[in-house]
Amino acid sequence: LENSKYAENTIVMLWGDHGWHLGEKLKFRKAALWREATQLPFIVYVPGMTNGKECNRNVNLQDMYPTLIDLCDLPEKELLDGTSIKPLLKNPKKKWTPAVTTQGKGNHSVITEKWHYIVHGKRNGEELYNLEKDPMEWNNLAYEDDKEVLKIKAELMAWLKSYLPELEAEEV
Repeated sequence: LENSKYAENTIVMLWGDHGWHLGEKLKFRKAALWREATQLPFIVYVPGMTNGKECNRNVNLQDMYPTLIDLCDLPEKELLDGTSIKPLLKNPKKKWTPAVTTQGKGNHSVITEKWHYIVHGKRNGEELYNLEKDPMEWNNLAYEDDKEVLKIKAELMAWLKSYLPELEAEEV
């Protein structure tokens, strides 16, 4: 690409498959909402970038199309899922919104750089992990009677409900 006539007008997005469980936490395959099974590498190159920067913000793959529209200065589309991550390409440390993942009916996850909150359908439990202290998500804090835990759960559930309005009607 570097030596072609397209080097100055080609955006490259490279991503990999998400993780896999091989017996960890008694799980097999990808059917879980833990980071190990949901996160993947994602690399973006935009013409004019002089050096790479690492960004630890969580984004979704559905953000790719709005990002390409934004980077190419194309007209915005109506009713488009996802959010352009162009601001993160300019400033990888920019404050960002949590990312939401859904796996099957009623199973949702909302993740920030520090916290990962998972809800399992109606009355089937919840999980909360402090990713700074427990990056492998072994210590579920969701049922601790701790002010910080209760505050974080409420904030992340509010974000989840704002992102997925149908949750308001469910008993989560």
